[in-house]
Amino acid sequence: MSEPTDIDHDEEEFTENTLIEAIENQIESDNPPAAKATFNKLTLVGYEREEILSLMAHVLAVEIDAILEEDRAFDTQWYETALRALPELPPEKK
Repeated sequence: MSEPTDIDHDEEEFTENTLIEAIENQIESDNPPAAKATFNKLTLVGYEREEILSLMAHVLAVEIDAILEEDRAFDTQWYETALRALPELPPEKK
């Protein structure tokens, strides 16, 4: 039987992988345009692909948390602004 920490770790890994997959889809489809622009900018200044995807996934996670907590629609303007501000991470929304 697994320890609860193993379950938490598996869940966390699944969530991170899902967020990264969503980011890769955004970059590939150029929707929103800020996703591809941010990826290209961070690549040009020397960030590794995996680190860029992780930073971008963090931004997406902050927005998803806010959506769930505030019961509202996706805030595309905030999301694109937060992506463009990377590598500076956004503050956690309240």
